[in-house]
Amino acid sequence: MASAMSLVVFDVDGTLVDSLAMIEAAMAVAFATEGLSGPGAGEVARIVGLSLPVAVARLAPLASPALQARLVEGYRGAFLAAREAGGGEGAAPLYPGALDTLRRMHARPETLLGVATGKARRGLEHMFDVHDLRRYFVTAQTADAHPSKPHPSMLLRALEETGVDAGSAVMVGDTTFDIKMGRAAGIATVGVGWGYHAREDLADAGADAVIASFDVLEATVARLLEERR
Repeated sequence: MASAMSLVVFDVDGTLVDSLAMIEAAMAVAFATEGLSGPGAGEVARIVGLSLPVAVARLAPLASPALQARLVEGYRGAFLAAREAGGGEGAAPLYPGALDTLRRMHARPETLLGVATGKARRGLEHMFDVHDLRRYFVTAQTADAHPSKPHPSMLLRALEETGVDAGSAVMVGDTTFDIKMGRAAGIATVGVGWGYHAREDLADAGADAVIASFDVLEATVARLLEERR
């Protein structure tokens, strides 16, 4: 692809969709099934974005590997049951301004959009279907094909698939894992203040910018890309 092309990669949970209540509920079921007290809301928010086995290991660090594996499967089962009952990704609304922003950015021929998420492929595909988002993204990287964030594997693959160089790419996410992943991949980073990690934590992690709403995302991305050219 031409060097004039740019790539903007979005996290999903906490960035495009508000899924925390859904994640908390499934995690509570998983822990309760094993006779354990579930993690608090603040604890769950801190691990959103990590691959599921890594997230569970952080929530239950003293549990045996076998118990951690059961918690992982319990979470998946609870999540699937919620989806079949009408919950799951369908219960996670898009954040205000997300859809309009994606539409405008996608309409620019020189801008490519991607996803890098801690979700499994099945969960991402379901979210795409529920919110009719698949059309906007040319690359979509998921946790079941890569090491957990903040490893840069997802972003490196997205750059490879699109042919865009790191200097023309931006990662947009709500967690320190997203920011650290972007920095490890050598691309610019935008932290969003409406998600699950505090704005000051995003800044401390090295975000090039931290924004308060989708209204300023496009201008922020344009500024960061211009600064890197």
